[in-house]
Amino acid sequence: MNQISGKAEISREKNLISIFRILWIEHIMWTRLFIISTAANLGDLPPVTRRLLQNPGDFANELRKYYGDNKAKDFAKRLTEHLLIAAKLVNDAKMGNKSAVETDRKNWRQNADDLADFLARINPNWSKQDWQTMLYEHLRMTESEASYRLSSQYAADVVLFGSIKNQSLKMADYMSDGISKQFHL
Repeated sequence: MNQISGKAEISREKNLISIFRILWIEHIMWTRLFIISTAANLGDLPPVTRRLLQNPGDFANELRKYYGDNKAKDFAKRLTEHLLIAAKLVNDAKMGNKSAVETDRKNWRQNADDLADFLARINPNWSKQDWQTMLYEHLRMTESEASYRLSSQYAADVVLFGSIKNQSLKMADYMSDGISKQFHL
């Protein structure tokens, strides 16, 4: 490999890492804003929700470059479902509906399993077990974030968000690394 092509490959890989880090950070940031707006009955909930639901399409736009339209749409559908289940869980928790929260939690975990299986099937560098572990951690922390916010434990909520951010960057790096390896970037 000559020096020029080596620099181009490094640049493409850095760009890929940056893109997926931004997408995962936006995912958790807009989720957080949705939780805050829901908990406090803020008037910004409709536009925050619309922006949050834009995130799966943003992911699909990037994934389409590597996996084509059908797989990108499939990912977006699964991630949208993830967000809709989360929204239902937050609202059911806010209403104190414990049986609905249990159902939501079960559905959310099944969605994480489906998403992990899907990702492992499209990229041989991604393991279903690794994705499940990361997604389950994401679900656990997001549910705790909502619980802290709904119970006015703001300091704990803020501290937890730092861990959520770090965990989302781990998912972003795993995603970009897998794509980089699969497509020799």
